[in-house]
Amino acid sequence: MSSPAGSEVAPAPSPALSHLAGREKRRPKLASDSDLRTSQLKSVDLNRVIKLLEDSNSNDEEERQLETLKKVMKQYETGLPLKDLAQIFKILNLCAEKIQDQEAFIEPTCEILKLCGLPFLKKKLSDEVNYTPVTLESIAQLGYLMRVPSSQVRIQICKCIISFYHPEPPNKQLAGLHSTSANYKIQMAELGGLAETLVLSLALVENQLAEKLWVLKALQHLSTSGVNCKLMMKAQAASRICSHLNDADPSGQLLFRSSEILWNLLENMSKEEIVNQLSNLECIYALKEVFVNLLMHGFRHYDRQLRNDLLVIATLIAENPGAPMIESGFTKQLILLATFSEDPFFGQGNCFHGAGGRGNKLAQMRYSLRVLRPVVSLCDEAVNLDLCDQGAINQLLDILKHITNKSKEKEDAIVLEIQTDILLILSTLCENDLHRKELFGCEGVDILIPFMKMDPNKLYSGLGHNRLLFSTLDSLWCCVMGCYIAEDYFLEKEGIFLLLDLLALKQKNICNLILGILVEFCDNSKTASHINTWRGKKDQTAASLLIHLWKQEELELGVKHDQDGRIVDAKKPLVGSFQEQQGVIPMPANCPSIAIMEVSENMRAKIYSVLCKLGFENLPGLSAKDFVTLAIIRRYLDFKVGEVWSEICAELKEETFRPVTPDEEALKVISEASENVGKMVATLQTEMLESQQHQELQEEEKVYSKIQAIHKQREMVNKSWENFLTRTSNYEALKKAKRLQEKSIDASRSKSRPQNATLHSTEIKGLNTTIASGRLVTVESTPSELTGGPLADTDLALRKFSVRGGALKKIKGVKVLDPFKKDSVSVK
Repeated sequence: MSSPAGSEVAPAPSPALSHLAGREKRRPKLASDSDLRTSQLKSVDLNRVIKLLEDSNSNDEEERQLETLKKVMKQYETGLPLKDLAQIFKILNLCAEKIQDQEAFIEPTCEILKLCGLPFLKKKLSDEVNYTPVTLESIAQLGYLMRVPSSQVRIQICKCIISFYHPEPPNKQLAGLHSTSANYKIQMAELGGLAETLVLSLALVENQLAEKLWVLKALQHLSTSGVNCKLMMKAQAASRICSHLNDADPSGQLLFRSSEILWNLLENMSKEEIVNQLSNLECIYALKEVFVNLLMHGFRHYDRQLRNDLLVIATLIAENPGAPMIESGFTKQLILLATFSEDPFFGQGNCFHGAGGRGNKLAQMRYSLRVLRPVVSLCDEAVNLDLCDQGAINQLLDILKHITNKSKEKEDAIVLEIQTDILLILSTLCENDLHRKELFGCEGVDILIPFMKMDPNKLYSGLGHNRLLFSTLDSLWCCVMGCYIAEDYFLEKEGIFLLLDLLALKQKNICNLILGILVEFCDNSKTASHINTWRGKKDQTAASLLIHLWKQEELELGVKHDQDGRIVDAKKPLVGSFQEQQGVIPMPANCPSIAIMEVSENMRAKIYSVLCKLGFENLPGLSAKDFVTLAIIRRYLDFKVGEVWSEICAELKEETFRPVTPDEEALKVISEASENVGKMVATLQTEMLESQQHQELQEEEKVYSKIQAIHKQREMVNKSWENFLTRTSNYEALKKAKRLQEKSIDASRSKSRPQNATLHSTEIKGLNTTIASGRLVTVESTPSELTGGPLADTDLALRKFSVRGGALKKIKGVKVLDPFKKDSVSVK
């Protein structure tokens, strides 16, 4: 009965089914009273319905076909007679073929399948035997119909199969017709090979969790029979089911139903055959992962029972020498668990499973707190009030302080578990009571601060530091916030800085919790200044950190932005790829929609709330692209409201419901307003980027101007030096420069001269220099013309020489003495 998987539509009925349908058509009618009463109730000729569905392929005939099918379902609402099964399943297959192109046929297909779930009707006792071939072929068709690409149809097929084991009697029966025996359908399903076909259909629903769970539920019922188990094993049921034990399923049904099917197979089939199917790497690896997960995280009796069932299956597989137990790492895992040393006790005194020296009470305290934590978690106010009246809060704080101070040198898993449990108990006791928060007070804050300064590398040590950090943040939220004294003390201790340091780690599992705490803390007017004062690595500000987290969150959600972070779709500026793929699913009014649930599933709403408390103006440390993203964050609430309204419009369209004209116009105005906001933000983002680009160009021009001025100055210096060299090496050039200088000086003088004015020359005649001359000239060495040779007389330095025409000349009456050993002489 198996057939290749992968077809998208159901096959046409087999020749046997068509032949039986034709034979039924040619069967002579009996003129009994019951037949007459039955014929009076008939209003639809099934053969004409079949012809209508086969011949009419245009869309114009669709409405007529659907109306005819409604009459068929109305006619057989009490159940399907065995004599009409061939024609009914012919109609069912024709409807299934049309589903791929015409979704309107999904509903009638499901309605016919519901009728198949009712007990079949017979007129005579011999009908069950006479119509066995038709019934076998019809029920086998249910498995083939799993190829229809419709979730509703597949789920309804599974419900129909499950109804074989839990039949519901019809509301009424036609005269002369009776229900078949209770096990008739079950027997037909076994003989028709339905179980094998249903196992093969698992490949079609591998990525559809809801459909897969319904198929497993149907197989769970079918596997109670040895005949079905044999058919299922033929389709490799054990391997197919075991290899997917570790698939994601929040409900836990997949693991439960899969294990039940495996156990039914083990009970009804040969263990060797099942073990051979399970002895592959994929199955054993999945079995190992599920077993370890239940062992580590399971805490209910049901979890332990399921864990033991899987361990028995693993034991049976291990008996097969060819099973890759070692290659998968399952053997190593089992050996580690089996040889794991037992929370040892070497001391004396009042210890329960203690570890350590004489009189050690840590283990006893650990188990006492382990019992106290679920008691407090029951939230029985009478119990919690009694604990607080007996001073539980102060006692727990004293224990926590003592054990924390004692374990600073060495931390172990037991101490961390005790600290975690105490903090969780305090959180539960203080959550909704201001007086208890005051009891926690400053002393509790002093205990929380060191935990928040924990080395981030310890979070992955495996000892439990991550749970301790979570319980610390939970205690901060429940025991400090809402009590102004404790809040102010926490701020004085720079607690906000510590929260932002933890947020800067960008650990996905704690960022959401920290942001929630910051939102609550921002109700305190002193918090904003602390947040704005904080600086992280590379002088990062809190606003910059929040915007970076927003960008990272939208990147993971698949929100569409261009390379500069601008809005791409003004109609859906916040919608991610996953949310867009899900589409709109009509839901009851009391159920939150996808747009509403999305708010609590990511950090964007909390980031928006914190920035609202800080204000969107004058945020320090932001780049131009940060401001582009900030423009979106600022309009988050407007975008979210527009998204919800858009979802409402889509739901109305999905449900083919048209609102009244005023409401329709209001929805249109709201949609346009939301889109206009998106376009406005996109325009603002573009202006920001253009302004930033213009500013960068201006700064670039300033830099180039500065570079140009430097080069020009260097050229002037070089040219001046070249001119100086020319004047000092070429006497004609020097004279030319002198003439130019004198001409320039004359040109700069005033042309109008006062009468009787005395003009004084400012030049030294005969001085061939092109630099301004002063009244004092320092000569580095005495010319030989003055001394007649080396200076010998020291008195020469004290004598005066006249300066005439810019040159030194000998004065009469001056006697040249012996050489004067002096390097220079001042001349006035």
